[in-house]
Amino acid sequence: MTGNPSRQPARLVLSRFPAPAGVILLASDENGVLRALDWEGYEARMQRLLRRHYPALRPAEGQAPAAIADALDAYFSGELAALDAVPVATSGTPFQQRVWAALRQIPPGETRSYAELATMAGATPRAVRAVGQANGANPIGVVVPCHRVIASDGSLGGYAAGLARKRWLLTHEGAAFRDHDAPVALPLFAMATAAGVPAPA
Repeated sequence: MTGNPSRQPARLVLSRFPAPAGVILLASDENGVLRALDWEGYEARMQRLLRRHYPALRPAEGQAPAAIADALDAYFSGELAALDAVPVATSGTPFQQRVWAALRQIPPGETRSYAELATMAGATPRAVRAVGQANGANPIGVVVPCHRVIASDGSLGGYAAGLARKRWLLTHEGAAFRDHDAPVALPLFAMATAAGVPAPA
């Protein structure tokens, strides 16, 4: 993580970003640091997470920081490395923090297995279950790219926001994976395109 996860923010802003894969929910602090990212339809999950990590704060609806919105625009327009510069911070155990930091080291268009992620996080490859749990607990989807972790046989594995969305993100990034299911069209493509966010070719 690139922010100071131990520093509690003074306020949180909840904003929405229309993307080709669905509407993204963003929680950012007063310094423009991204604290959480989830998808529309999972707002209750995000609110529970924010209450757990920031019990003294209640997010107010507002605009996403320009730097975060611009980076997401660029990413969905094909500049896949644009998200690397987004500052992020969240609380978590030291082990979770190491796993989440390792996720940001996986380049766009590439994937890692859970065993490989364990090694990247300084754990034994046998710690795949713990790594999988930390990966699934990642509060900042897409920017901290837990979707780039797949099963050792090259199949998709799991994804908290649904396999259709994980499939979409990996396809957008040009990553190789095994998939026996036909691609599933996600909702809100038309709305996102109308908002100026192109779908991948």
